Amino acid sequence: MELSYGAYGWRSDARRVLSGACWPYVDRSDFPLKMATYRVLLGDEIVKMTWILGFLLLSIALGLPDLAIGQQIASGSEADVDVTPDVVYGRKDGMALTFDVFRPSNAHGGAVLYMVSGDWVSRWTPPEWLIAWSFGGLLEKGLTVMAVRHGSAPRYKVPEAEADVRRALRYIRLHSDELGIDENRLGVFGGSAGGHLSLMLGLGSDDGVMGSNDEILRTAARVAAVVAYYPPVDLRTIVGPSERFPALDFAEDQAASISPVLFASPDDPPTLLIHGDADMLVNVQNSEVMFEALQGEGVESELIIIPGGDHGFRVTADRARAQQAMVAWFDRHLRR
Repeated sequence: MELSYGAYGWRSDARRVLSGACWPYVDRSDFPLKMATYRVLLGDEIVKMTWILGFLLLSIALGLPDLAIGQQIASGSEADVDVTPDVVYGRKDGMALTFDVFRPSNAHGGAVLYMVSGDWVSRWTPPEWLIAWSFGGLLEKGLTVMAVRHGSAPRYKVPEAEADVRRALRYIRLHSDELGIDENRLGVFGGSAGGHLSLMLGLGSDDGVMGSNDEILRTAARVAAVVAYYPPVDLRTIVGPSERFPALDFAEDQAASISPVLFASPDDPPTLLIHGDADMLVNVQNSEVMFEALQGEGVESELIIIPGGDHGFRVTADRARAQQAMVAWFDRHLRR
């Protein structure tokens, strides 16, 4: 397999892996003229296993259970994927906010935004590893995937992370034609902090900031389907100084505005919640109360509780069950 990295080259700087989002690199604000795209063959078993092994080693080294969503590519798959890394959707404090695009050869226009977030920290991962370990099931269904990174804790807090991914959604909708996707067939998913952000985008939709001088902000922030793994849904109960979760150290009066459980309404998109009943970090009650709120508003929704499932679905069978349900949900709601 040959990879052509375009004019911008390939970066393996360890600092980038550790720093997460907002890495100042290439200005691609004039998208799509400067996108550097390369192709990856999913059926290359040797390369696939190399990526999976590398991803697992990185996850173990950095302690990233929330990244190990675990959608391994089916054996014998011959589809290929066009990868466009580091599309810039915004800037702050002189640094770039970016997402990667994964477009399969059988793309049908539906697309999923993946929230790269654990503890509201976005860690950078080589795009090839994400294909092999995180997005295989979605790509095989013809769904384009965008891995969205946000400004990370401890520098940035949860309200800022939510604002970042909301801007990313607006940007993607604004540039849907260039990306080859249908803006009305977008889904969003993530686990833990990423699940929280996914729910906020799905349930806290808006029609754009009218009167803004920023074309991106004037664009609607709406999705057609949501999947959230083990999400915290009421930040009012956990906001405040935290050594383990510095992203939660923000003003208490902001917590309600980013608590998904308070945003359930009849116009919300179909939402799937998946949680383990042995989750010791984010109690399963979070998904239960979220499901109850959605059902109360008549929203198409489903709750899957995995017996004995922990945070991160580290057991292979649990992970496989969750990923199968997630892929099926998006395939049902985002296909033409």
